Amino acid sequence: MIKEIFPAPVESGKLKGMIEKEHYLEIANKHGRYASWAVWAEEEEKPKSNIGDIKIFNLDFNPNILSHLNPNIIMVGLNFSRKIENEKFINFHDKSPHAHDYKIRYAFKNTICNGAYMTDIIKDFEQLISGKVISYLKKNKGFEAQNIAIFKQEINDLKTDNPLIIAFGKPTYALLNKHFSNRHQIVQVPHYSMHISKENYKNEIENYLKIINRNIE
Repeated sequence: MIKEIFPAPVESGKLKGMIEKEHYLEIANKHGRYASWAVWAEEEEKPKSNIGDIKIFNLDFNPNILSHLNPNIIMVGLNFSRKIENEKFINFHDKSPHAHDYKIRYAFKNTICNGAYMTDIIKDFEQLISGKVISYLKKNKGFEAQNIAIFKQEINDLKTDNPLIIAFGKPTYALLNKHFSNRHQIVQVPHYSMHISKENYKNEIENYLKIINRNIE
């Protein structure tokens, strides 16, 4: 067992969820290859330090993890930008020097998004340029439909009735809005790959979260 390395879970009113051990393991086995949670080991001397430490999701190593997870908020990216390691819950915890996942940790720490479920709307499609992903989907409607079906199943498996969905970037938001605007609240936030500092990205996110907080009060 490790020491408590996370801040206390942020209560977010009706958006605060709960998850039990069996449920957590079910999600890990079914969706862990492409999904994760908005929880990271603490940053140390460097901005990217410990970003890829996924031992935090091991119940034997860190049994306190369950109290920090919130399936009522779902944060969604578009797709894998590059091939990632084949480990459960590694997505959004990329330790590559080219990755910007550390900005998510920095920007969303101590917010209502602590512990949110994280996933990509498009699975098994490695592409850095979002425009090429969208072009492929336009030409391959069946592939888009398959991925929308997987995301619907993810929501069902989270066992949450009315999750708040937060989309990283315009292409992700457009795709989610196209298929889910009639049943879920969807909010767009800037993508973490923006070429700005982590401090400026956090400032951007804080402005969006102020609006979200007002809407859920």
